[in-house]
Amino acid sequence: MSINIRPVTGVGEVVPGDDLAHLILAALTPFEDESTAALADGDIVVVTSKAVSKAEGRILRAADREEAISRQTVRAVASRQHSDGSGTTRIVENHLGLVMAAAGVDASNTAEGTILLLPQDPDASARNLRAEFRRVTRANVGVIIADSAGRAWREGVTDMAIGAAGVMVLDDMRGRPDAGGRKLSATVVAVADELAAASELVRGKADGVAAAVISGAEKWVMQQDGPGARAIVRPSETDMFRRGSAEAHADGYAAGYAAGYAAGRVR
Repeated sequence: MSINIRPVTGVGEVVPGDDLAHLILAALTPFEDESTAALADGDIVVVTSKAVSKAEGRILRAADREEAISRQTVRAVASRQHSDGSGTTRIVENHLGLVMAAAGVDASNTAEGTILLLPQDPDASARNLRAEFRRVTRANVGVIIADSAGRAWREGVTDMAIGAAGVMVLDDMRGRPDAGGRKLSATVVAVADELAAASELVRGKADGVAAAVISGAEKWVMQQDGPGARAIVRPSETDMFRRGSAEAHADGYAAGYAAGYAAGRVR
């Protein structure tokens, strides 16, 4: 199996109201007829969440960043005040179910004095892009909307899929034999995340490349839109690390107080 990833250069700065699908198609082909664009059955188009957010007008004044983070927050997971006095980093769960720093509210690669919110519904955005790619080119392609995030216990950031359409986002290998013939019991591969991260190697964090096309990964491209990237979010009932630091501290304090009260040490 060989996978090729090529950047889509020449999209330019995306502004609210832009037809992002056609900007990408126009950048992919030197011809006026977008139906000749270099998209084939089985290709996967990975688009940055920033480009989608800009096209959808998810732009706010930078002065509203902290308020925007609070509005996007469903659950606070952890926070840390910087020793240099530069502020506080908040790790929170946002309305998409994603646990991210600052709820995914971004101040990079956007116009001076502005910030970007994540797309309102990245899976819907991916479905819309896919439908337009398919209408114009007649090719059955997949679409992934990617955003970068840190990882617990690991330094650095990597891209992950926050929206998807037409892509098998999870490849459940449980029950299949491994190389030694033993059945796998726990392996579920996060395909969409792996493809998103791989595509970032040609898009770059500071290069202004809005999209990339992955060829050779057709085994994971579906005829239907599929469940989207929301299916990758771990349900709370199976999350072993659900409790944030603030919640764990509050629970421990409450439990200690209750125990002390029961033993007559606290009144």
